[in-house]
Amino acid sequence: MRIIKYPQKDVWEELTKRPHLDLSTLTKTVQKILYDVKTRGDEAIKEYEEQFDHANLDSLLVTENEFEEAEKVISDDLRLSLIQAHHNISTFHRAQLFEGKKIETAPGVVCWQKSLPIEKVGLYIPGGSAPLFSSLLMLATPARIAGCREIILCTPPNKDGKIHPAILSAAKIAGVRKIFKIGGVQAIGAMAYGTSTVPQVYKIFGPGNQYVMAAKQQVSLHDVAIDMPAGPSEVCVLADEFSNPTFIAADLLSQAEHGPDSQVFLISTSDLLADNVNHELLSQLEKLPRKEIAQKALDNSKTVVVKNTSEAIELANLYAPEHLIIATADYNDLADKVINAGSVFLGQYACESAGDYASGTNHTLPTHGYATTYNGVNLDSFCKKITFQHLTDKGIESIGKTVVCMAENEQLEAHANAMRLRMKH
Repeated sequence: MRIIKYPQKDVWEELTKRPHLDLSTLTKTVQKILYDVKTRGDEAIKEYEEQFDHANLDSLLVTENEFEEAEKVISDDLRLSLIQAHHNISTFHRAQLFEGKKIETAPGVVCWQKSLPIEKVGLYIPGGSAPLFSSLLMLATPARIAGCREIILCTPPNKDGKIHPAILSAAKIAGVRKIFKIGGVQAIGAMAYGTSTVPQVYKIFGPGNQYVMAAKQQVSLHDVAIDMPAGPSEVCVLADEFSNPTFIAADLLSQAEHGPDSQVFLISTSDLLADNVNHELLSQLEKLPRKEIAQKALDNSKTVVVKNTSEAIELANLYAPEHLIIATADYNDLADKVINAGSVFLGQYACESAGDYASGTNHTLPTHGYATTYNGVNLDSFCKKITFQHLTDKGIESIGKTVVCMAENEQLEAHANAMRLRMKH
């Protein structure tokens, strides 16, 4: 990783910039696939599955027999790990259940809010070289807790038309039984528009490559809601002279192995620590199966050495990372100063992997600087809130004149009249 020492603040913004995500080159391809799925449904999907996933499918829906086969293949250790992770994720998200209160805002005027589940949601889980069954748990678990009536899952099959057994096992644990063998843009189209086989949903969740991201953005313009805009995954680590360089290098590599476009960003108050982390990176990198992928990510990443931890947290907030690891001695003090981050990991033992899999927090997080305005997926992501108000004659007396006055001054006479009539009644 390139090391930049003590940069002036006027260049900080430049240092925090991500590579530009230009999806325009994908637009025509994505739009064509979406249109085909919208107009030709299952037929188009099967053609694209054969083209992109090399799977010749008779049926898109995963059968009960396939669930049973997956249970026989998956190891006991993995099954127990999925169960524990699901338990922790469930515990954390159940604590987010909304309790509405009736509030009397004025005499005779009572207002309240009610949280209701989004009725139909769609989850997309990539299959590829790293089948993200953990993301399935992160999305399906809060969807079930929220009470979504229909939860469907799309994930790409292998060339034999099979879904990875760990994905099926995780789905069973999380309570998702309607799974379709569809990947890529065609999966997003299927959930956005519906087909004779795939139900149409109201909101789509889940990660994916740049084509999937472009498809989600496209359908979100007119057809369906999505969880959040997203780019490549990223981590920012704050470190000082007391931090463990072995741990930090491991954390950076755990992010770098996601993909060549992943970003890792180390902010250190110690020259020596920065150098030691670089040495550790070289050593640990050699042992990784995904070495080449991680190396490309590191080539596009940087270490910045700053004067103190106050500057470190200031620079981190400017970067607004998806994952923020604070491994400094004063991590508790710095935690209170975090403004922009998707998820924060405190102390030397809180590795990003913990949050990715089993601590209980959600790992579906804003990337590409969107942590300035977006939060990660939580229980509310699967809910909508409806407000209610009840007025008595006393309520009309309390706020009637105010309503009429404001309506008249906005020149909305019908509004004013609706209240005036009640004031006279």
